[in-house]
Amino acid sequence: MPVDDAPALPRSTPSAQGVSSAGIGALLDAVEAAPDLELHSLMVLRHGHVVAEGWWAPYGPDEAHLLYSLSKSFTATAAGLAAAEGLLSFDEPVVSYFPELADAAVDERSRAMLVRHVAAMASGHVEDTLDRVVTLDPEEPVRAFLGLAPEQDPGSVFCYNNGATYVLGAIVQRVTGQTLLGYLRPRLLDPLGIGPGYWHQRPQGRELGFSGLHLRTEDLARFGQLYLDDGVWRGERLLPEGWVADASAVHTPNPAEPNPDWQQGYGYQLWRSRHGYRGDGAYGQFCLVLPEQDLVVVTTAQTENMQGLIDTVWDHLLPGVDAPTPDEDAALADRLAGLALPADGGGLLGTAAPEAAAEVEVAAVEDEADGGWTLTLVEDGARLPVRCGDGRWVRSEVALGERRLVVAASGSLAGDRLVVQLVLLQTPHRLVVEVDRASLRAEGRWLTVPLHRPGFAGLSTGTWA
Repeated sequence: MPVDDAPALPRSTPSAQGVSSAGIGALLDAVEAAPDLELHSLMVLRHGHVVAEGWWAPYGPDEAHLLYSLSKSFTATAAGLAAAEGLLSFDEPVVSYFPELADAAVDERSRAMLVRHVAAMASGHVEDTLDRVVTLDPEEPVRAFLGLAPEQDPGSVFCYNNGATYVLGAIVQRVTGQTLLGYLRPRLLDPLGIGPGYWHQRPQGRELGFSGLHLRTEDLARFGQLYLDDGVWRGERLLPEGWVADASAVHTPNPAEPNPDWQQGYGYQLWRSRHGYRGDGAYGQFCLVLPEQDLVVVTTAQTENMQGLIDTVWDHLLPGVDAPTPDEDAALADRLAGLALPADGGGLLGTAAPEAAAEVEVAAVEDEADGGWTLTLVEDGARLPVRCGDGRWVRSEVALGERRLVVAASGSLAGDRLVVQLVLLQTPHRLVVEVDRASLRAEGRWLTVPLHRPGFAGLSTGTWA
């Protein structure tokens, strides 16, 4: 079925599905009261129905959002499908899928590493390998990964290892002859009604696997509901029988992790939680699957306090399951419809850490007839004109060659000092820029620093697939 024709997820009120609107409201209160928690979207499903949904303007339902490490759960799902089709085995050595790179695996532990070990963050390495392998061999990071001897036996120790997931994704793409999105599209994404998405690649033609996937909030909700329903979607089995139970089980214990919801064990690119299990990505991109409550909770966000964000769900939403408050439904719906990030950027520049400084070049600031401005930014010689509202969000789509950058900007002017918030709508990130209109001297700070390439080009996307 074409995605455009896919039926919407059914909508309902919280009380009709046994969820307290007051509890969801308390969750919103807790987020608004915490200076280090910033939600961009929230979607709650109970019994397969969307009972609460909201986007904090300028974010909205139609723009796909960078998921960071929540991408890993889609990579593992692709591996599970490929295994069911006989294209790979979780019990085969990783090196067997790259025979032309076998000479790099000189260490016995490297040769003993199985697919299940990289899927379960148990490669035997004790530190993330990603930066090292990309630096050592940017053209073929898999070769460098095989050449990095694990310090421990594979399967014996947990280490959150982006390099391992990169290799898992590379295996899937090797055995299927397709990108991850290309392989998943007819098997998973189209049947679920998941719309156009994008996945960063490195090198060209190979999707990252560990990060870089962009999907909409409702796409994540559909994915979570599929897992909640044991891989069956509207009567059709999409995931292999037994895969959900296996992928969400503890394969690698991790009691040394610092936060309680990171100490519950790791499955195949899924974290066990104090309640259920989840896919998660940096800065608060969550897909929480709670089988005992028949509940899925999805967030996109900008926060470094990810445990604190999960705590708001445990503390406020869960106590309201099977305790409906029907008198609160209408007020909650109104509140969710009016969510917005503050459009006044004044004071934000001083809240960012010094290490979050961004080099910003401004070529021009022009007044607009509507009272706003056009800010022309420059990066690597490319001029990026961005419309900026005066105390209101204005959306721009900026071309970067064949890529695109989607920005919402709002600013305030005091004399010649213009402070602008630039929300990179395809990502969790916000850049605050202060520019002197007379001299065009500019200072910038990221509120959260992009993890991969912090420039505008690194946060743009290409063709959606």
